Amino acid sequence: MSEQIDHIPRRVRNELHFRPVEVISKTFIANSFYRVELGGDALNGFASHGFDDHIKVFFPDAETGICNLPEITGGGVVWKEGARPAARDYTPLFFNGIDRLTVDFYIHKSGLASDWAVKARPGDLLAIGGPRGSLIVPDDYQFQLYVCDESGLPAFLRRCQTMKGKSIRLYAFAEENMGRCYLGERPDIEIFWLGSGTMYGERMKTLMTELNNLALPAKDYFIWLTGEGAVVKQLSDYFIVERQLQPDFVRAVAYWHKKNAI
Repeated sequence: MSEQIDHIPRRVRNELHFRPVEVISKTFIANSFYRVELGGDALNGFASHGFDDHIKVFFPDAETGICNLPEITGGGVVWKEGARPAARDYTPLFFNGIDRLTVDFYIHKSGLASDWAVKARPGDLLAIGGPRGSLIVPDDYQFQLYVCDESGLPAFLRRCQTMKGKSIRLYAFAEENMGRCYLGERPDIEIFWLGSGTMYGERMKTLMTELNNLALPAKDYFIWLTGEGAVVKQLSDYFIVERQLQPDFVRAVAYWHKKNAI
C-alpha cells in the first residue's frame, strides 16, 4: 500500500509571474507544428515541474504589437481597463534553465495562436504567465496509457523524455506520418494512430473497441486523457466508473472545447 501511495501524482504550487519574452527562432516541425524558441532575461527563475504543465501565452495587439502585462497585488491579478490581451494555454516543451523557452504551436485553421505562429518572426513580442502549479507524475508506472489528439502531442513528447515502464501505450487522434515525424522513433511505446480531424464517430468507436478489449492492471498504472472536453469527460468516466480505476491515477484534462478553436 505504501508503495502505491508514494506513486500518487503530487501537486505543487508555483509563484505566479508574468514575463515579457521575444521570439528568438521558429522552425516548422512535422509539417504541422511551429516550434518557437522564446527568450529574455525575464525567464530567469521560470520553473515547470510537470510534463503537462500549461503556461498562459498572451498575444500582442494586432495593430500596435504591444503586449500588456498585469500587476500582481495583494488582491490578485489586476489588468488595466481594456488592456487584457488575448491568450491561450500551451505546454512549455523545453526550458534551458536560464533564458530560453520552447513552445510548439499546432497549426490549424482559424486559430488565434496558430495564425500568430505562422506570421511570427524573430524579435516579435509576447508575454507568458505561469505555470501556476504543476502535477508531478512519477515516470515509472509499470502500465501507462495515454490518449490525445494533436493538441496533446507536445505534452506527450515532453513526457517521453523521462517515462519508463513495462507497458506504455499511446492512442493518438492524429495522422501516423505526422505523428511519427513529430515524436521520433519510440520503440518502447505501442502507438495506435487513429487519424486526424475529430475525436468522434468511427475513430472514437475504434478507440473504445480497443479499450474494451484491453486488460487493465489492478495497480501500478497511470492513465492520461486529453483533447476535446466532452470526449475527455466520457473517457474519464469510462476508466473510473466502468473500469473502476482509482481517480488519483487517471489524469483527464480538456485541452479544447468543440465550440472553440484549439
